[in-house]
Amino acid sequence: MNTIANDLIILFALIFFILFIGLGALLFYLFIKDDRQKQHAVLRNFPILGKFRYIAEKIGPELRQYLYNNDNEGKPFSRKEYDDIVKAGKYNERLIGFGSERDFEKAGFYIKNTLFPKQREEMKIDNSKKIPSHVYKLDGDKLFKRKEHVEEKLVDPYYLRDEEAIILGEFTCKKPFKVKGLVGQSAMSFGALGDKAITALSKGLGLAGGTWMNTGEGGFSDYHLAGKPDIIMQIGPGMFGVRNSNGDFSFEEFKKKSEIEEIKAFELKLAQGAKTRGGHVEASKVTEEIARIRLVEPGKTINSPNRFHEFDDAPSMLHFIDNLREVGGKPVGIKLVVGDLEALENLIATMKKSGKGPDFITVDGGEGGTGATFQELADSVGFPIRTALPIVDELLKKYGVRDRVKLIASGKLITPDKVAVALAMGADLVNIARGFMISVGCIMAQVCHNNTCPVGVATTNHDLQKGLDIEEKHYRVCNYVISLREGLFNIAAAAGIDTPVKFERKHIVYKDEFGRVFPVDNILHTLKKSQEQIT
Repeated sequence: MNTIANDLIILFALIFFILFIGLGALLFYLFIKDDRQKQHAVLRNFPILGKFRYIAEKIGPELRQYLYNNDNEGKPFSRKEYDDIVKAGKYNERLIGFGSERDFEKAGFYIKNTLFPKQREEMKIDNSKKIPSHVYKLDGDKLFKRKEHVEEKLVDPYYLRDEEAIILGEFTCKKPFKVKGLVGQSAMSFGALGDKAITALSKGLGLAGGTWMNTGEGGFSDYHLAGKPDIIMQIGPGMFGVRNSNGDFSFEEFKKKSEIEEIKAFELKLAQGAKTRGGHVEASKVTEEIARIRLVEPGKTINSPNRFHEFDDAPSMLHFIDNLREVGGKPVGIKLVVGDLEALENLIATMKKSGKGPDFITVDGGEGGTGATFQELADSVGFPIRTALPIVDELLKKYGVRDRVKLIASGKLITPDKVAVALAMGADLVNIARGFMISVGCIMAQVCHNNTCPVGVATTNHDLQKGLDIEEKHYRVCNYVISLREGLFNIAAAAGIDTPVKFERKHIVYKDEFGRVFPVDNILHTLKKSQEQIT
């Protein structure tokens, strides 16, 4: 026994010695390497030790996200906002305990509750068709052991009744688009998101019904059809999916897309978030599949323009929209970011004068997300949604064309209360992108533009996509959109209205940091006076 023990001691000593020598050699190598390099001054002055600075810098975002930021800190979404989305998708609930974590000292919008709210039986809800979903049930939640199980459950869909449904192109199209829910998925292209994420979103939205899926400017793919949801096909300046071999718009290809039953409407993307630049896709990413979908050559870099060549002013754009509507027979809208108010007013005045116009306008806030854009555009170009939306609504009313155009709002509207405020500010419908990304598995790693998404959402890398289970995630997408709709009916009841379609400006107020309360119309009046002074 003593011999064995001695042999073990010698073996461990030898291993320790080898590790010690190896570590010493590694540190010596790093010392020489850092001392001789010329790129980083801190490493030349403090070899090895300076490495810890770069390590801390690298893992800083994760440390802040999970350890140092409180629940209401963090951008673009706080931990609380992220958890709200996950809880809605995973458990189909939004219950909290003990109290709100909102900072009530800060300025913000509030929904006015009535003394006599609506009872559940007074609400105009269509729950006649139950939806077969899966929800998680928590069995135990300890420090090192979390136990939960999945249950099959028939859930209420919280559709609008037929008489309350929103209709795009009701009086202008052969085939109007009827929507029985107020929330849908904003534009996210295949290529920006992987095929598994697109498939899970399609199946989840198709299961939920009463909603829609926007393809993004990357074109229409088979993955969008996986769950047979209602689809809005977006057309960007690159004309992907509706172009000829020269890159020009093709009415022939457009006609083919318009004949697909699931495609209910088309959207011309003038701008997205603050993405007022043209798109760029490296040749290495233009696979045979991407090329087939976008109608481009495989293996060649794609540079799309920052605006359409087919029109360059309001009259020519409205004429182009008319042609699309005539050929396709389906609603046509535009997506824009509000900035130049004079140009916006000119567009709406032209709509009034010509009698032409889009069936809907998607107002994307400057705070909205993009697959990739420059910092200077993301931070400072374009008005945020709560500034932009009422301005567009007001201008449409001023020129008497509001009844002809539906407004879709987007810009971090990820929870029922945020959606309700947007509806009260003038939106008819609401788009959500990143909320749906989170519901399908996004952990906000913020590497969407690098094709290295660690959870397989914003990447086309098949190895990374292995972690995304379509069957499991599509139920979360379904639960998330249903949960949003239920929350809207809850808020509507509290405000004394029997459907969220009836939200108006009178149902919300703005409270400043001093506790003073202002009607939204007062804020609009101030904005109008400021604009008049500027011009």
